[in-house]
Amino acid sequence: MKHRILVVEDNALNRELLCDWLDAEGYEVISAENLKTALAAVESHPPHVVLLDIQLGPDDDLSLVSWMREQQGLRSIPVIAVTAHAMAVEQGRMCNACISKPVDFRQLSEHLKRWLSASASSQRKLAPNAERGTGSAELAESKRDERAN
Repeated sequence: MKHRILVVEDNALNRELLCDWLDAEGYEVISAENLKTALAAVESHPPHVVLLDIQLGPDDDLSLVSWMREQQGLRSIPVIAVTAHAMAVEQGRMCNACISKPVDFRQLSEHLKRWLSASASSQRKLAPNAERGTGSAELAESKRDERAN
C-alpha cells in the first residue's frame, strides 16, 4: 500500500517540486493550493501525512491543523510544517515537525519515515467520509463568522 501524502502549498512551483519528488519516491500524492481545497482533500482522501506550508497567503493556515486535531479520525495524522520564515517555526509548534525552505529532501525523507512509522501503529485504516464531527463546510462558515465579528 502506498502512503498518501497531502501537499498544501500556495506557490505552484514549490508545490510541483514537492509533488514530483514525493511521486518519484513512491508516495501517492494529493495537492492543495489553499485552505478550502486542503479541507476537501482531507475529508475525501484522508492522507497518512500532511506537508503544510504555514504561510498560505490570506488563509488562516494553521486552522487546518486545529480542525484536524478536533476530528476523531484525523487527529493522529502527522502534519509537517514547511516554511521559509524563521518566525513561522514558532507557529509550526502545532505540527508534529517543521522543516525550512528550501527543502532539504534528505531531512524530509527522514521526517516522513519517522512519522509514517509512528502513525502506522496508531492509525486504523482511513476511510473517506467517516464520522469526524464538523466538516469543512462548517469550518469555513465558522471562520467567516469569526471574521465578521
